[in-house]
Amino acid sequence: MVYDSIYAIIPRMPTIVLDTNILVAALLRGGGTARAVLRACLSAQYEPVLGPALLAEYEDVLGRTDLFAASALSLKERNEVFDGFLNRCRWVEVFYAWRPNLPDEADNHLIELGVAAQADAIVTRNLRNVSRGELKFPSLRVLTPEQCLEVIPCPH
Repeated sequence: MVYDSIYAIIPRMPTIVLDTNILVAALLRGGGTARAVLRACLSAQYEPVLGPALLAEYEDVLGRTDLFAASALSLKERNEVFDGFLNRCRWVEVFYAWRPNLPDEADNHLIELGVAAQADAIVTRNLRNVSRGELKFPSLRVLTPEQCLEVIPCPH
């Protein structure tokens, strides 16, 4: 359990930034750790955070119907899961741009959101790019879904 520094005796839910590749994997595959992390968000075991750049990226990628051609979920079902996920997200305004930081400029918004939200982790399959920033934020971990479930276990 993670504890807020001001209220050390009041546990808080672990806060994560869920990269788009994890959300897509959870909607494409029949199970696995990406879906387990998404389920943990939907069941309020993790608190996912969301900002303008990540929301735009989610909407862009989830709108690519050809990407989901082999999905077991219908468009309606995917939208229902996405709406439920958005309902669980905490909106975070990002006021500072930490540039230059990551090798792929398009990933910087994940770091900025994680820092602004004081998140515990960014959950991604893109460790190679997201963890290689010039600026280091020791309290913000970059984890795969497997590492997330191991390091920040869900009680259920």
